[in-house]
Amino acid sequence: MKKVIALFTIVVALVSCKKDKDNTNFFKGPESEVYHGKAWSSLKLNSEGNPEKLTLTLDAATLASVQVGESGSGEGHTHENNILITLPGKALEATPFKFIMLNWNPMGHEPAGVYDTAHFDMHFYLTAPNEVMNYVDMAKMENLPSTDYVPANYIAGPPVPMMGKHWIDVTSPELHGVPFTQTFLYGSYDGQVVFYEPMITLAFLKATSSFQRTIPQPSKFKVSGYYPTRMTINKEAGTTNISLEGFVYRQAS
Repeated sequence: MKKVIALFTIVVALVSCKKDKDNTNFFKGPESEVYHGKAWSSLKLNSEGNPEKLTLTLDAATLASVQVGESGSGEGHTHENNILITLPGKALEATPFKFIMLNWNPMGHEPAGVYDTAHFDMHFYLTAPNEVMNYVDMAKMENLPSTDYVPANYIAGPPVPMMGKHWIDVTSPELHGVPFTQTFLYGSYDGQVVFYEPMITLAFLKATSSFQRTIPQPSKFKVSGYYPTRMTINKEAGTTNISLEGFVYRQAS
C-alpha cells in the first residue's frame, strides 16, 4: 500500500511540474473592451523558449455586440473603431511584433464589391504605437520597400494615414469573383514593412471553428527574428482565437 501511495505521489508531482512548466510558456496581455466584449493577446512559447503562437482572442460578447452597417463606415478605413491591443512583455522579446491594432469595419471598406462587408482588420505591427500614429507623411507612405521584402504576387494598395501602405495579394480569391471571407495583407511605411494583417469577415469568424492558411513569405527580412508562416482560427471555451503560428527564424539581409 505504501508503494502505491508513493507511486501516486510521484505521478502527481510529475503532472504538477509539467503543468507549471506549461504555464511558464504562456503569457497573456491585458484585456481591452470591444463594444460589449473583450479582446486580448497572448504568446505561447515552445519547449525551447521560442515563439510558437501569437494570438489575438475575441470573446463571444465581442462578436455578438459589434455594430453592423453604421452610416458612412463603408467609405474607407476609419479610426473611430480602432482598438490598440497590448502584447505581453515576453512577446516583445521573443517576436518582432510590438502591438496589435484591431480595426472594426461595420460596412467594410474599398474596393467596392470586394471588401465592403462587415469585417475586422487585425494589424500585427512591427513598430511601436507612437510611431504608427505619426504615419501621416504621404511621401513616406509612397516610399515603397524593395520587392524582396514583400511576398511575390503582392502589389501596393491604398495608403491609410496612421496605419500605413497596404499590400494586397493579387491571387486572393476575393479579387477573382469569390466572396470575401478572409485574406492576408502586409503593410509598409517609409520603405519598411511595418505590419502583418489578417483581414476576416464577422460572418466567417462566427461560422468557423477551425481554419488554417499559409502566410505568403518575402524572400528577405530587414530585422533578424522569428516570423510566422501560417494563420489559424480556433474556437475554444467561448472565445475565437486568431493566431500567427509556424514561427521560423529569419536572418536579416
